Amino acid sequence: MLLAAALFAAGPGVAADKAAGYGANPKDLEAHLKRLVEAYPDVVKGYDDKALILANGKRLPLSDGRTDKTFDQLLDDPDVGDMFAFAYPAGAEPSAPGRNVDPGRIRVEALFEALYGDCDKGQVSGKLRSVAWVPNHGGGALKVSTAQGADKALEAVSRELDALPERFAKYLVPSAGTYNCRPIAGTSRKSMHSYGVAIDVNTKYSAYWQWDGAKGWSNQIPREIIDIFEKHGFIWGGRWYHYDTMHFEYRPDMVGPAPK
Repeated sequence: MLLAAALFAAGPGVAADKAAGYGANPKDLEAHLKRLVEAYPDVVKGYDDKALILANGKRLPLSDGRTDKTFDQLLDDPDVGDMFAFAYPAGAEPSAPGRNVDPGRIRVEALFEALYGDCDKGQVSGKLRSVAWVPNHGGGALKVSTAQGADKALEAVSRELDALPERFAKYLVPSAGTYNCRPIAGTSRKSMHSYGVAIDVNTKYSAYWQWDGAKGWSNQIPREIIDIFEKHGFIWGGRWYHYDTMHFEYRPDMVGPAPK
């Protein structure tokens, strides 16, 4: 099960400067691979020194051999190692990330389609169920995937958020939704909303890089809300250089308690 030592000799983790080139596997890739197996045991069966091995027989390359990708190529054509180019700083004080540091924003779509289905083929909607969203504050119900325990994780988040003092409710209600079969704006890449495992909170108190022009990173979402989401396996878009502070997505392979 151990990866060949040569896999980790590719050099240091990807630099945040676009001019430096992207694509080298991070030195701690094996830890991320183990976490993928632990987080999604019914779908991710294991790995060897070349590929992540899925239960459906697919082998997803750990590396395509490229270390000269532009940042756009990193997003559009990633290998498994690219997904972990940037460490996710769970529990850290919210602050502006370094240039192009987008932990969790780089995704191999074949993996997520294996986990949750392809919404364009009608494979996601049948797995959705309604979850009460902060019901003590009138949050209504949200459609969330039952795959990989995403619905249960959001329920746990909702319970803890509902117990916070009243001053936090304005950031959560109304939410801006969960499931939506669509690409990320301005790209052909699927949004995590397409898999039913992402939630956007109240846009009134949110900042988004495509809305803000040259303003740069800013945030109003309280640390208490971020901590609760991260505790239950969600990553926050406010930890991205290309920031999206309303956005949380279920990624137990990157954050949260150790998977059972």
